[in-house]
Amino acid sequence: MTPEVRPITARPAWQALQAHYRQLRDIHLRNLFADDRERGKRMAIDAAGVYLDYSKNRVTEETLALLIRLAEESHLREHIDAMFRGDKINVTEQRPVLHVALRAPKGASIVVEGRNVVPDVHAVLDKMTDFANRVRSGIWKGHTGERIRNVINIGIGGSDLGPVMAYEALKAYSERKMSFRFVSNVDGTDFVEAVRDLEPAQTLFVISSKTFTTLETMTNAQSARAWSLQGFGGDSKAVAKHFVAVSTNAEKVSEFGIDTANMFGFWDWVGGRYSMDSAIGLSTMLAIGPQHFRSMLDGFHRMDEHFRSAPFEHNLPVLLGLLAVWYNDFFGAQTLAVLPYEQYLKRFPAYLQQLTMESNGKHVTLEGEPVGCDTGPVYWGEPGTNGQHSFYQLIHQGTRLIPCDFIAFVETLNPLGRHHDMLLANVFAQTEALAWGKTAEEVKAEGTPDWLVPHRVFEGNRPSNMLLLERLTPAALGTLVALYEHSVFTQGAIWHIDSFDQWGVELGKVLAQRIIPELESKTEPQLGHDSSTNELIRRYRLRKASDLIR
Repeated sequence: MTPEVRPITARPAWQALQAHYRQLRDIHLRNLFADDRERGKRMAIDAAGVYLDYSKNRVTEETLALLIRLAEESHLREHIDAMFRGDKINVTEQRPVLHVALRAPKGASIVVEGRNVVPDVHAVLDKMTDFANRVRSGIWKGHTGERIRNVINIGIGGSDLGPVMAYEALKAYSERKMSFRFVSNVDGTDFVEAVRDLEPAQTLFVISSKTFTTLETMTNAQSARAWSLQGFGGDSKAVAKHFVAVSTNAEKVSEFGIDTANMFGFWDWVGGRYSMDSAIGLSTMLAIGPQHFRSMLDGFHRMDEHFRSAPFEHNLPVLLGLLAVWYNDFFGAQTLAVLPYEQYLKRFPAYLQQLTMESNGKHVTLEGEPVGCDTGPVYWGEPGTNGQHSFYQLIHQGTRLIPCDFIAFVETLNPLGRHHDMLLANVFAQTEALAWGKTAEEVKAEGTPDWLVPHRVFEGNRPSNMLLLERLTPAALGTLVALYEHSVFTQGAIWHIDSFDQWGVELGKVLAQRIIPELESKTEPQLGHDSSTNELIRRYRLRKASDLIR
């Protein structure tokens, strides 16, 4: 068991950090760089294929030492060891948390309740590989003998965001003779637009739901089934050739008409938002091929090993996590921007939103007591340079402090004239501009009229991390995702919360199940909600009825 942890605000390192913050809060990054000419070289780590420059953060050596002390007082090392051991660190659901097992090499051993789970993981990987090779080569044929040219993944949450992000990120490696689409929203528009120009005879659906009962996913799956069968004259035998399942509920899968031989399983110790490298990634493997998929797993594993073994002062996820805590809890920064200067990573910030906020959006400790500090900053972002012409104004000159993670790659996958040099020049310039800003004296020296000077001053002192990788490969993507997974873990360990449950998504879903029959009832239902909800239901039913009459 993890040793007893004091309330976070009672920890000596926390109290020392509060005092240290009061001394440091008004010191500008200009001064920190002026006092240490080697700061840009010294405050950087090159590990696991990632170069992290964290020198443009509002920290000193003392800050970092205190943050590491806080990690030690929070028993971060014991938490890490417990996860890799397979302990039940998801305490509210009494489950291990073993996404690290999904990318462990074949010879590894990770034991859960007396069973080494690594061979099970590789058995599923081998099954996925065989299926992906058959579909990609054309050996797998649809009901009428045509080859599959379109794949549609139907899922939601972790069963959608991971596959969507990975497909977009690795599109350069995908099979361009096939199309890949993703349906998640229960809004019928999502499904209708996904299939609008497709032929059922050439389309394969991957239904991703662990229980095969998820409301949104199964509603979309039933619509997909109806659309598919309409193209085959209602022949239900077609389902087995055009639908596969990522699930553990063989009975429900079979009832749907899917051959359970084409069911790809995963385990209770895989959380949805940590599942893109499990069978949930089947659509990813179909797109990029088994070899690239396994390279992605290698990237994950490389970061896992770095996180597990590197000392905290040289540990990329630990440092990112500690810096997030520093700004969230001491500077009061409520958000963190993730800004990839790589168009293929356009869905990466959206993916991180679930990973980070579903994990650490918690208000009580592992024992159910109030946390006593803020947790879970809001993660958001867009790819550069688009954001520069949008929200960067607020980051540079607004009144809120918004720490930024910039992500860039030395090599482009699409060389085109000066484009990549211009892209990298922009990302480097943004980190510089945020840190240094522009003083009133500098603005006046440019000949700016006095009345305009205040509008053109940049305060600077805006913190950022620069994550520089060589090239966006499948391995690099795995490394990046694992980096943020373990940063989230680090933050959760500091706050002493359960980063692996998600009870906060349940209440609205339960209430929706109650409201659905009230909206669909042919007779006036007896409503027992608050006056606002009752009136909304009545208004919808009234307008729905008038539309039916017309």
